[in-house]
Amino acid sequence: MRASLFLTTAVACALASAATAAIPAVSPTAWKNTALSADQRADLLVKAMTEDEKLLVVTGYFGVQQDWNKFQFPEARLQSAGFVPGVPRVGFTPQWQSDAGSGVATQGEATPALERTALPSGILSASTWDPAMAEAGGRMVGAEARASGFNEQLAGGIDLDREPGNGRNFEYGGEDPLLAGTMVGAFIKGIQSNRIVTTIKHYAFNDQETGRSTVNVHIDPTAARMSDLLAFQIAIEKGDPGSVMCSYNLVNGAHACQNDWLLNKVLKGDWGYKGFVMSDWGAQHDTVKDALGGLDQETGVSKADNYVWRDKLKAAIASGKVPMAVLDDKVRRIARALIASGAIDDPVAPGPIDFAAHAKVSQADAEAGIVLLKNEGGILPLAGSAKTIAMIGGHADVGVLSGGGSAQVYSPGGNAVRGLGPKAWPGPIVYDKSSPVEALKAERPGAAISYNAGTDPAAAAAAAKGADVAIVFVTQWTAESLDFPLTLPDNQDALVAAVAAANPNTIVVLETGGAVTMPWIGSVKGVVEAWYPGTRGGPAIARVLTGAVNPSGHLPISFPRSAEQFPRATIAGKGLPETQVFDVTYSEGAAVGYKWLDKQGATPLFPFGHGLSYTSFAGDGVSAKLVGADLRVSFRLRNIGKVAGADVGQIYVSPVAGGWESAKRLGGFRKLMLNPGQVGEATVTVDPRLLAVWDEGRHGWHVAAGRYRVTLATSAADQGESVEVTLPERWLPAGQGVKGGA
Repeated sequence: MRASLFLTTAVACALASAATAAIPAVSPTAWKNTALSADQRADLLVKAMTEDEKLLVVTGYFGVQQDWNKFQFPEARLQSAGFVPGVPRVGFTPQWQSDAGSGVATQGEATPALERTALPSGILSASTWDPAMAEAGGRMVGAEARASGFNEQLAGGIDLDREPGNGRNFEYGGEDPLLAGTMVGAFIKGIQSNRIVTTIKHYAFNDQETGRSTVNVHIDPTAARMSDLLAFQIAIEKGDPGSVMCSYNLVNGAHACQNDWLLNKVLKGDWGYKGFVMSDWGAQHDTVKDALGGLDQETGVSKADNYVWRDKLKAAIASGKVPMAVLDDKVRRIARALIASGAIDDPVAPGPIDFAAHAKVSQADAEAGIVLLKNEGGILPLAGSAKTIAMIGGHADVGVLSGGGSAQVYSPGGNAVRGLGPKAWPGPIVYDKSSPVEALKAERPGAAISYNAGTDPAAAAAAAKGADVAIVFVTQWTAESLDFPLTLPDNQDALVAAVAAANPNTIVVLETGGAVTMPWIGSVKGVVEAWYPGTRGGPAIARVLTGAVNPSGHLPISFPRSAEQFPRATIAGKGLPETQVFDVTYSEGAAVGYKWLDKQGATPLFPFGHGLSYTSFAGDGVSAKLVGADLRVSFRLRNIGKVAGADVGQIYVSPVAGGWESAKRLGGFRKLMLNPGQVGEATVTVDPRLLAVWDEGRHGWHVAAGRYRVTLATSAADQGESVEVTLPERWLPAGQGVKGGA
């Protein structure tokens, strides 16, 4: 602690030094003129700052109050991810930074005063296929961030689901660049509507957690542009994030946070991105390479000997290794993002939170994203004749599972199941206090509902044998810094098999962060994927099971029959020394998820886009035409069942002559709520990049002239209804749409 106080005092001295250094002639308040543009104001601010003041803005520190954090600031928010000192002389705000994608997270277990609403996991939100729902969730998270005193959220995870066992897949938006980019972009837009900054992360190809600081990802630049980078590009255009967080891993031989191609050439060059690049916590490596490679802010500094800027960057500028103009550009980008977002003119301050209203937002998101995977014989919704219901496993008597790591949100009521998982970070395992058992009892007060912990398969089978219906809850905890097999842990496959053998009316509810294998799938009648459903997950699950909510979620990923159906059956790097760099080649290129399965002729357990309903829908009337240079597709969806429900019209596009990375791509989608007998019509414009191939030689997108097939389908495996359209040749520049940066 003494060392910590010494180092914090050193920073305070730096602040004082910055204030008394050679003062520029520019007025320290001229930049506050709100009649000027964000760019003009940022320019004036940079001109008003001393070099030492500029250096303060580009280094961020861990915000937690722990002995291991040697830089502690009284102004930092309690148990927060990060803090960047402000510049008092010119009135420039500190930056208070909080994780993450499902709410306002705390680093370490939250006290009751720091508990916040947990939105469902990112993969569940993506399963809604509803950008408006994602934006509403973002507005809720941003509102709690502002009310908690944070002006920067470290949210917006979008790494594609290349490695199904990636421990952070639960934070992300799935395997398709259009769906992920659209949904995560909407979430970002919602957060920033609260006049704060959020990031998009982790840029780029941070698709596994094993060896995440030492894995060297090799990918062809053309394939990169048509997959992961396209997802980022779409999300930046739609969400306009103020910051991009670069990742731990190496890409084609260079660390992502000093990768000139990723940061300077693609992001800031081709896409014209105006925001700033912050490192993931501790992902900075070299003073000069980081400075010249495109990093704008190092973050997560917590040790006296583990930083790359501050006095080191000042020395590099003095020696001529880093031009002063490079530092100016970094500060300008940071300032512009905060000004453009509204965080400067409307400063954050802790305030009240409407937890009841926010819980409703979380529950609505969960109800819209829970996916009904199997419903043999109409076992769901639970019929009134189901008088005895045996509920088994998954701690369903007390709560619902959440994902772990820096994104961990402790929702009101705290951890419902203590003592599970790793004792150190990224543990412990946390269950949101929202019981599906209690919620189902509230939905079905006349039923006899029992609960068995499921720790003994034989005892669980005995409990299920005499019931009208058995519902087995199975869980797989996933977390940052770890990767996981696709098999359920803790003998849960045997639990399901035993219960299914004892009761023919067995339903399985999954609470997972991604795809899992299901060796028992043929023995159960119903399967519901509830993901990590958040603060009100219990009632959301119960309402789906009873039919109070008609499920409308659709998978944003493919569920394989086995890990061997994907390019890498096991994740590379396990067992290697912590500092050893190792290579992973993405030989699949842009053929991620369903595209890879199509290319291999493989049939998944459940395809991308799959999702059942308690009603029936029919799609028809698909048509495609050019309007100007754009391809517009129209279609109809009809509810031919007996209850209201929502369906997603999925448009897939493909060149008749072939030549893409796979047979087809998702080209558009629209979710429609329909009453029985109602017909809904929709028109979508296909992003031209989804009809194109990146041409590295011409440095642009090329749509080849020819015939293209346009298909309205219910999933990536559905043949659907198709029409053909002739498209002319078209070239598109590398950058499209809004340039980002708040």
